[in-house]
Amino acid sequence: METILNALNPSQKEAVEHIDGPMLILAGAGSGKTKTLTTRLAYLVGEVGIDPANTLTLTFTNKAAAEMRERALKLMPSRVSYPPLLCTFHKFGLLFLKFHIEKLGRSNAFVIIDSDDKKRLIRSIAKELKIDLNISFIASEISKYKNSLLSPEIVVEKAELPDYKKIASIYVAYQKNIEENNLVDFDDLLMLTHQILAQNDTLRKETSERYKYIMVDEYQDTNELQFQLLELLSSEHNNLCVVGDDDQSIYGWRGANIRNILEFSSNFETCKTVKLETNYRSTEPILKAANTLIEHNSTRLGKKLTSHKGAGENVKLIHSLDESMEAKAIAHSIQKLLDKGADPDEIAVLYRINALSRSLEEGFTKSGLAFKLIGGMRFYERAEIKDIISYFRVLSNPHDDFSLIRIINKPKRGTGKASIEKLQKAAFEAHVSLFEYIEKSLQGDLPLVISKKVATSLTKLVEDVKLLQSEVSTTLGNFITLFEERIKLKDHYASMVDGMDRIMNIDEFYGLFRDAVIKNPDLTLDEFLNDISLQSDQDQIEEDAITIMSIHAAKGLEFEHLFVIGLEEEFFPLLGEGCNMEEERRLGYVAITRAKSDLTLCYVDSRFYKGRRKMIDKSRFLGEAGLVKDASLKITKQAAFKKGDLVKHKIFGIGRVQAANKSGKEYKLLINFGGNKKEILSSFVQSI
Repeated sequence: METILNALNPSQKEAVEHIDGPMLILAGAGSGKTKTLTTRLAYLVGEVGIDPANTLTLTFTNKAAAEMRERALKLMPSRVSYPPLLCTFHKFGLLFLKFHIEKLGRSNAFVIIDSDDKKRLIRSIAKELKIDLNISFIASEISKYKNSLLSPEIVVEKAELPDYKKIASIYVAYQKNIEENNLVDFDDLLMLTHQILAQNDTLRKETSERYKYIMVDEYQDTNELQFQLLELLSSEHNNLCVVGDDDQSIYGWRGANIRNILEFSSNFETCKTVKLETNYRSTEPILKAANTLIEHNSTRLGKKLTSHKGAGENVKLIHSLDESMEAKAIAHSIQKLLDKGADPDEIAVLYRINALSRSLEEGFTKSGLAFKLIGGMRFYERAEIKDIISYFRVLSNPHDDFSLIRIINKPKRGTGKASIEKLQKAAFEAHVSLFEYIEKSLQGDLPLVISKKVATSLTKLVEDVKLLQSEVSTTLGNFITLFEERIKLKDHYASMVDGMDRIMNIDEFYGLFRDAVIKNPDLTLDEFLNDISLQSDQDQIEEDAITIMSIHAAKGLEFEHLFVIGLEEEFFPLLGEGCNMEEERRLGYVAITRAKSDLTLCYVDSRFYKGRRKMIDKSRFLGEAGLVKDASLKITKQAAFKKGDLVKHKIFGIGRVQAANKSGKEYKLLINFGGNKKEILSSFVQSI
């Protein structure tokens, strides 16, 4: 064990050797946080003698979990008979609910629905309630409610503005629907886990006693629900070690609460804080720019990165007339790198706004550069892939009405909307699932409410499901071949305009499934479905091409040669109502610190954006990073809070902002706390 400690610097070693009590490891970019975390886990298990079953390590992506698991196991002695639990928050929630969801009166045969399923269900409810609001916005609000532990009843009671009252009514119907169909959305995995632990004191104690040593990666990205869940899990011992960087907190827009890391020391008494400030990724000029920029933020714990690599090339700037010239200049620079033998996988171009990728795609295509765009439509969200997954779900659980309705007419079986509605109504009245009603009505045990022609085609569907279920119960080795032979999804899509692309996607999925079975011969269909339900964008990054991606998607990654485009006011930083300048600056810090040795920042004089050409100023961040002397230093007219925001006050609880007005260095907010309206300074509330 001494050998793995020898590989650490003094700060890392100090963090690893801390055993009991809360600890905050403030880990700067590229400072070896993963090494520190995995070594500490190996130290607890292999040196201290902690039972692996008493540890729990939580991450945010499957990719990070897999990497950390592999690295930790390599550091552990061979006598460790089984690995510790190291997974994402949501995977932990899934495992917990499989054992305990029955405490909520629900079956553990629940089905996880993804964001696409969620939006489809919301769209159906909104149409039924005659509500015309943006579906993505409704889905986002429901997600915020769940991650703030707000039940539909509370939201209905608190909703003041007309649109939010409409969303509240959709939330009520949505939650009723998924509970009746035993569905679980992504947010439920944690919300229901928290609900069970909060309501069952004995189970809370047992669970906390089981996981006596808890570690959390990327703690700055946790939200209110995750914080409260961690409080419950560590309630019996407070052995909670969190690793994170307040300067890399860039997910406030999706609920991450930077106060979780800023206030960790006050939330957990006797907390030990260790700062990791030696950066092993980037050269001195890159870190100088990052340090100089982030020092303009006032809300931070404070640290300064120093480079282990030492001197290197200065940060370069590319100034272009417009986005086309910018793309051409970057393509030229990249081609020179490739000609010198640079690895395409070590080259990336980042942007703040997704729309800026268009000019890059066009420019790179014209230049003949192979690239991969990260953050477009996810593979698993494509219609043809969703269809296969829905079939698999029906095979796994034939009572999954939600999935059955999606595929009942794919390929076409003459089962139109009218037939489906008749079947749904009949199944509801007979108190059986849709599949069960179809099966029994075809056998003559229940009334046949559809035409004989439709009945004939559905007979084939029932036979196919039964046959494939039989195959799944024995072996998955030949399953995909049989599946395509019986269902013929490729034939269904072949006649479409983009049929070839869809067939290629189907083949890709089939290959993925076969590969998963080869890697794990004991794999079950349920396990496969659960794994792909928990996939993230970064789990799908391909190899051997230049990467084009948003800065948010690049978090946690690193590249030898990095270009960042759009360093202009209104683009980066993003300006306007609701803009949080400190988070924008943290985003700039994240972008810069993705570079190892070669960083180029790009800005233009004009861009074609939202339908018109616009003259723009260079970003203030170039000046704040010490790279130019004349960067725009405009005061941003923005509020951290705006009308309609949901906020939390430590005394008055949850409220909705009705007005926000400047008051000195902060804002005076008029907040409605369930009918009790108060004027509160913004520093006394937090966004949720």
